[in-house]
Amino acid sequence: MDTPPHEAAASAARQEAARLTAKDIHGIALTWVDNAGITRMKAVPTARLAHAAQWGVGMSPVFDVYLSDDSAVTSRHIGGPDGDLRLFPDLDRLTVLAAQPGWAWAPADRHEQDGTPYAACQRLFARRMTDRAAQAGLELRMGYETEWVVTHAAGRAGEQAAGNGSRTEEGAPRYAGPGPAYGMTRVVALSDYVRDVLQALAAQGIDVLQIHPEYSPGQFEVSTAAAGPVTAADHTVLVRETIRAVSAHHGLHATFAPLVEPGTVGNGAHLHLSLWRDGANLFRGGDGPFGMTGPGEAFLAGILHELPALLAITAPHPAGYLRLTPSRWAGAFQCWGPENREAALRFIPGPARDAGSANAEIKCVDATANPYLTAGAVIAAGLNGIERKHTLPDPVSGDPAVTGADVPRLPTSLPEALDRLRGSELLRDALGEPLYEAFLAVREGEHARTQHDSPEAVVSGLRHRY
Repeated sequence: MDTPPHEAAASAARQEAARLTAKDIHGIALTWVDNAGITRMKAVPTARLAHAAQWGVGMSPVFDVYLSDDSAVTSRHIGGPDGDLRLFPDLDRLTVLAAQPGWAWAPADRHEQDGTPYAACQRLFARRMTDRAAQAGLELRMGYETEWVVTHAAGRAGEQAAGNGSRTEEGAPRYAGPGPAYGMTRVVALSDYVRDVLQALAAQGIDVLQIHPEYSPGQFEVSTAAAGPVTAADHTVLVRETIRAVSAHHGLHATFAPLVEPGTVGNGAHLHLSLWRDGANLFRGGDGPFGMTGPGEAFLAGILHELPALLAITAPHPAGYLRLTPSRWAGAFQCWGPENREAALRFIPGPARDAGSANAEIKCVDATANPYLTAGAVIAAGLNGIERKHTLPDPVSGDPAVTGADVPRLPTSLPEALDRLRGSELLRDALGEPLYEAFLAVREGEHARTQHDSPEAVVSGLRHRY
């Protein structure tokens, strides 16, 4: 007789617990990301890992209707004090946290009390869409860029309640690391800090491709190697929390929020992706635009077509629309182009001799987005493009705001993006009613909570939430 899956997991967890105990690991953080884009967690002592793997850890489903300020709304399927779920750690992702001595981490899948998958679990949604692609013989490789701004922790004067439940902060942020955009000066000033970020990520098995100072004061970016969609989302959660922990050790604060101050260039969480079949990159070797194959072009065309509705998922907070302005490389236009950083969909042909390097970048993504929802929704849109044999329009070069190119702006506000999401039967069907309605309720709640706030209040309320 086969061993029941949770009993097998418990057996594996006992071995992992012994290994972790030998490394003086005392606590294991089990995380998931909610519809507000906040990483929530429960922790278990190492000795309880096997129990958690077999029976799960209890957590209320109400967090799926929490807003970014920890207030709650409700939806038709989810909300209120009733019910409970079980968090099951993914032991394949169990990682010792290099910047948090004594701690390990694992992302969690959420199930009902009877063991059935929870319909509104965002991580399981990403896995379902990944499996749907696999059933069509397709493999997705994805990677999120991580941009963040470093400030001196002592510069935080504290948060206080503001109008309509939003939060604001006294005093302007004090940026760490002076110097110009992309300048070596900033790395010299924070050399030990950047080194410790790299060391911690390497110790956790994260393959870093590059790290550099970004455009805004105190801003950095790290890019990691591509992986499967669920793993890529796991990695971006782990990368952010690692950066947060390293920053705290240095007396610094890291924020991944879309903006730190209004009117500045903000933080993105751009998603890179490539599409593969039988070991071949479908963005290379065809007779389509810039060497794309037919399925590769159709996949990207499906994403481009659905971008106005996708934007409600990839930039789901009002602050994101203060970032999504033209001429800041944020991807404010519904167009594509080779190596065009003003296009929402940038195609990267890569070096001619490296067939595996061709990929696409979706620029209109920020860290208020749930990375599992982003990955799953993008796959659903791309597969629909293949099914409907979509083709790409002509590519756009230059900045449409300067050239006057006749291309549409993406939605310029969260309500506009939500209207486009409501009109997308594709995304509604992919997400399923419980997840779709809970997500809409959260995003409508974020708009209602901030609609009368100034840009400064909207932005400052997120500095210490993301």
